[in-house]
Amino acid sequence: MGSDPQFAKYPNLALAQDIFTLTNPSSSSNSRQTSLKKLQDAISDQRMAPLYRHLAHPTEGLLNSSGEGSASRPATTSRRTNGASHGPLVSAKSALIDFPWSEQLYEKIKTENDTELETFAKEEADAAETAGDTEVQAAKGKRAEFWARVGDKEKALSSYEAVFEKTGVLGTKIDIVLAIVRIGLFFNDKMLVKKQVDRAKALVESGGDWDRRNRLKAYQGLHLLTTRSYNLAAPLLLDSLSTFTSYELCSYSSLVVYSVLAGSVSLKRVDFKSKVVDTPEVKAILGDGEDKLAALTGTVSAGPGTSDEDMKDASSSTPTPAHTAVNLTTLGASTDKVTEMETPVDFTPLAGLVRSLYVGNYQAFFLALAAVEESFLSQDRYLHEHRVWFVREMRLRGYQQLLQSYRIVSLKSMAADFGVSIDFLDRDLAKFIAADRIPCTIDRVNGIIETNRPDDKNKQYADVVKQGDALITKLQKYGQAVRLRGSERG
Repeated sequence: MGSDPQFAKYPNLALAQDIFTLTNPSSSSNSRQTSLKKLQDAISDQRMAPLYRHLAHPTEGLLNSSGEGSASRPATTSRRTNGASHGPLVSAKSALIDFPWSEQLYEKIKTENDTELETFAKEEADAAETAGDTEVQAAKGKRAEFWARVGDKEKALSSYEAVFEKTGVLGTKIDIVLAIVRIGLFFNDKMLVKKQVDRAKALVESGGDWDRRNRLKAYQGLHLLTTRSYNLAAPLLLDSLSTFTSYELCSYSSLVVYSVLAGSVSLKRVDFKSKVVDTPEVKAILGDGEDKLAALTGTVSAGPGTSDEDMKDASSSTPTPAHTAVNLTTLGASTDKVTEMETPVDFTPLAGLVRSLYVGNYQAFFLALAAVEESFLSQDRYLHEHRVWFVREMRLRGYQQLLQSYRIVSLKSMAADFGVSIDFLDRDLAKFIAADRIPCTIDRVNGIIETNRPDDKNKQYADVVKQGDALITKLQKYGQAVRLRGSERG
């Protein structure tokens, strides 16, 4: 079935990013104020009473750390007993800016919610009496979307499941499951997301259409990103760049960031070149001059440094040209929804990271990595949790890329290439060497690093011995269990 996707409007995941910004120590004061204003406007315009109570209530609100209430009623209202149940959207009392509570506003939007629910109930009853199952399902679908819109997790899930059970159309079932995935992403419920992504995969494999298969790639990739499976997320996200339509999931600019970061940390050098450095979709955003023009006009051009053997040293690299913010709405369809979600993004740090890693300009690579951490990793709710791991893995990638080309390297020259002190390089390398991540030894007396080329045959022999020992141990345990059972029968 190739119909347009249903249930794709709610929940609004951009609001989850705004909530994260309010609790993020790395966000600026201006960005917190902007996010607070956007959140307040959305709650008022979309009448999100359950989410408003969850975030701003004087005694229960996660973003009202001071317990501030409205002037009309005291702040010490009793704890609710029948409110909505929510997942760990943010940690309790973790906001850096208070989300003020207004009892008058809450009662107003709650009354409007009740009125809207009565309308749904009447519509559903009328459909059951005078229309068919399709109209009844449509009325139930409106109720499910309502709960997703106002931010009541449990009621939204139960409503969507009720619609799913009575739906026979495969495309609609897939859309419902994807809506549940977004609810899990909104409330940061990784277990729910994993379960529903697997469920959506099974439905798509049973006969899903081309559009929903492509949309699921982006959902899978983002889920894997949140669980730090960057090696599995990279191919899915990169494949989604040319066919991306899941604007209900994230903006195209966010997809570019996720794809490039996942590919940079996980792909081998040859794949990194073909799938990140030379990909037209990435060049159109991160490229310079002729490369960007060629990508936008459809002309394939790998640009300078197309050969892996042409890796340059830091001393011979040319300065990086300045980048400007890119408005991605000019690169694709300019629908109202896309225009509303996309904002100009400065991709300079990301472009510098990709370029410097590929050409071997390691000092610029470290500087770009720090800028990427500040501009992207620390500001995004999906990347923030794994930012320390990502920076460490990218440092490791830089070290490995340089050391694999040499038998012996002086500490002084390698420290100069990366723009760090010898002591820092010694300490940092020692951690990776101890964890068997880099096959080399450090000789501080002579001030050198000596790489140890792995012997494939010896490694295979060691693996066989190790696996054989494990097999013998299992067989011995099995034999003991069989003897014990035999003695019991006797």
